[in-house]
Amino acid sequence: MGNILLFSCLLILQYMATSLGEPTFYRQYRILTGSPFYYCCDSNDYYPHRYTQTATSNDDNVYITDKYGRTTIRSGASYRAMSYVSSTCTANTCGQNAQCQVVGGRPVCSCLRGHSGDPLSYCKRSECLDDYECAGQLTCRDGKCIDPCAGTCGANALCEARRGIPICNCPPGYTGNAITSCRRFDPEELCHPSPCGQNTNCEVKNGVPTCSCQPGYHGSPLAGCRHECESDAECGPSAACIQFKCQNPCLTQCGKNAECETISNHKAVCKCPKNYFGNPYSSCQPECYGDVDCPSHKPACFYGICKSPCDGACGVGADCKLRGLTPVCSCPRDMTGDPFVRCRPFEARDLCEPNPCGSNAHCEPGFDRYNKERPVCTCPFGYTGDPLKACFKGECTEDGHCADSQACIEYRCQNPCTNQCGVNANCNPRRHLAVCTCPTGYNGDALIQCHPTRSLPAARYLSCSTC
Repeated sequence: MGNILLFSCLLILQYMATSLGEPTFYRQYRILTGSPFYYCCDSNDYYPHRYTQTATSNDDNVYITDKYGRTTIRSGASYRAMSYVSSTCTANTCGQNAQCQVVGGRPVCSCLRGHSGDPLSYCKRSECLDDYECAGQLTCRDGKCIDPCAGTCGANALCEARRGIPICNCPPGYTGNAITSCRRFDPEELCHPSPCGQNTNCEVKNGVPTCSCQPGYHGSPLAGCRHECESDAECGPSAACIQFKCQNPCLTQCGKNAECETISNHKAVCKCPKNYFGNPYSSCQPECYGDVDCPSHKPACFYGICKSPCDGACGVGADCKLRGLTPVCSCPRDMTGDPFVRCRPFEARDLCEPNPCGSNAHCEPGFDRYNKERPVCTCPFGYTGDPLKACFKGECTEDGHCADSQACIEYRCQNPCTNQCGVNANCNPRRHLAVCTCPTGYNGDALIQCHPTRSLPAARYLSCSTC
């Protein structure tokens, strides 16, 4: 009778469980009916209606596996009876360090805060409950003291724990996102992005980004640089806006080889230089670059101009002939003078200019035997020699320059007797003169001829001696 009553109560409880749903207490376990060897699904599955699961074995056991993987076996009847009989918490309902709460009219066991384990048997206290229980910079996570920096920051990053919170920073010389990765710092990155204004250049100098205006710009490099000018009107009257800069228009507006005369209304007034031809605003070219560019009547290229080498090479009235490109100047046959200065008609004095005589000789205009004008060459006073070749200074110019027995003849000290006395005469040079006398037994003119003296009779001689 008692067994029938107990069985009836169990049926009523089973019906109530089916209608009310699974108690919260059951969610603390994985409850399998039937043999565990025939359990079909993985260990994380829970049967929504575990008591209706049909076991493949013939036993009526209930296999209870807690969250730690420990499995116990209970008979189905006793497990059902136990599950629905208890509705209050007692000192023995839960295990050590566990707490019991009635939820939905059923007792539920759970580990105390900071504990873990099987609330039906034993719950172990965790290593820590909060950060204050951890040493140094460790922090309390899931009941364990851990280093909050471990695996938190990126590669090459530094980590510092402050009140249990990891703070990541890149070390000196590195940059980047410390959470993901730090890389070595490149000083050029100080200019990327540039801290400077528009139209500027950024350059790192001594580790400091330095700003400067780009060429053609001026202003504040930090605020931004602008062009010096946008139009000619922004420049002075003698300048033009060229490439956004006030410049001398002569430097760019005149053509090749052209000259800039002046500036008018911000524009350059250009011209081709002397001996150049062309458009001065595009290009000025010479007439020639070499002799090969010139015609035959103007065969030489002088500073870009074709001309004859004889032009202006010779004097007035002179003739010019070319030997190749070399001018040869000469006076005409009936003229004289310096062909590089002036040629003029001949005069008598021209016979001796230049002097056609020998050295030291004197030239005088004269006539030849055909009565034609010709230069006459003579040696000057005190000189002797061939005046057509050379005149040499004589040994003397007067007798006093010679010895007593010599005379100055043709500017030479010579014997004055030479060819001076007559036939049969004697010559005795004295006082630079030839003294001619007839020798003894001769008489006559010693300058012409001396004759022998004839013998006379003695009587006559004596009579004459008495005269």
